[in-house]
Amino acid sequence: MGETVALSDMSPSDLNAFLQTQRTAYDDLVTRGLKLDLTRGKPSAQQLDLSNDLLRLPEGFTAADGTDTRNYGGLKGLTELREMFAELLWVEPEQVVAGGNSSLTMMKDCLVNLLLHGGVDSERPWSQEDKVTFICPVPGYDRHFGLLASLGIDMVTVPMNDDGPDVAAVEALVKDDPSVKGMWIVPTYSNPAGAVCSLEVASALAGMPTAAPDFKIFWDNAYALHHLTEDEAKSVDIVTLASGAGHPHRPIMFASTSKITFAGAGVGFLAASTDTIAWYVKHLGAGSIGPDKVNHLRHAQFFKDADGVREHMRRHRDIIAPKFAEVQRVLRESLGEHDVATWNDPTGGYFVNLDVVEGTAARVVELAKGAGIALTPAGSSFPYGKDPTDTNIRLAPTMPPVDEVTAAMDAVATCVLLAAAEKLSAAS
Repeated sequence: MGETVALSDMSPSDLNAFLQTQRTAYDDLVTRGLKLDLTRGKPSAQQLDLSNDLLRLPEGFTAADGTDTRNYGGLKGLTELREMFAELLWVEPEQVVAGGNSSLTMMKDCLVNLLLHGGVDSERPWSQEDKVTFICPVPGYDRHFGLLASLGIDMVTVPMNDDGPDVAAVEALVKDDPSVKGMWIVPTYSNPAGAVCSLEVASALAGMPTAAPDFKIFWDNAYALHHLTEDEAKSVDIVTLASGAGHPHRPIMFASTSKITFAGAGVGFLAASTDTIAWYVKHLGAGSIGPDKVNHLRHAQFFKDADGVREHMRRHRDIIAPKFAEVQRVLRESLGEHDVATWNDPTGGYFVNLDVVEGTAARVVELAKGAGIALTPAGSSFPYGKDPTDTNIRLAPTMPPVDEVTAAMDAVATCVLLAAAEKLSAAS
């Protein structure tokens, strides 16, 4: 890959030679006719195969408490499945709702209900406020931002640090402005930065004074069980922390089995204070007579207990950890000494967060597309798709087999080097 020297330290002639080398390498890539995809964090077919026994379940149709799962009713979901995931999410069963296949739908339901009706601690529906604003740690999850945008909710950003959102920045936003009604956080192996929210940060968020009496923390625990190493991060018990701080209704936690069993036929979960659960179920009942309890039963029989879920996730780890290791190897060997990129080495989750030379992320994605490599659009990890420094790229290596991950990352590295060399040459 040429000289292992920082591009910014090269002489103009050496930089030009490097640029020509990268152009040649890129042209070779284009001629290969690759068709590779690192866009979204989807489980691979091999991961989905781990759950194929679900297709032969449930055995019978009667739940442990005698419920006939074929019939109407049970808005909170099947008791035995709620008990299982209450243990995994560090809450009590009465604080959990098991729903349909999408936790994102549950997030939307909560936001819509807050807008139309207000929460259990609201003075009025949020739609009657002059403005509603959410705090969005960045880089963050594009679907969170898209949901807010679809509902006309304003977004402000704070940095996402290794131990969670920048607490000082959050506190400054919430203390005097009652229009700031909530915030997102992916607390464990965040999307895409892989950050793990510390107890100290979570405690501060749970207890901080807010101008809005009904401030909400949308705690999306999507990757709580998605470990990449044997050193498994434990998710903070935000519900108990908030209750102890005098704000029991502040957090609403979400999780799902979408990347545990079948992505399109899993179970979403919501956890919160018992009053918030009652609020959610009341509004849910206006449009539902109960979730798919047959699917709940098959999941309960498949896992058997919380330890069954944990063991299942270790099998996932065995499949995807080598792919993340390969991403690290290629980035380190191809970019490590050129000083054109930084990236994280996550211990869990589904993504690698790549920061390239400022002003080149969109160009890298464009070059990759030209070489047959599909990447998530630059800026996706920021509200409105606008990365102010055009630096951030989210990599999702879980779905392709390892050899395709290698080929895709080799191509991405070439695109990063070419875009960097173009930028620095233009500036010299």
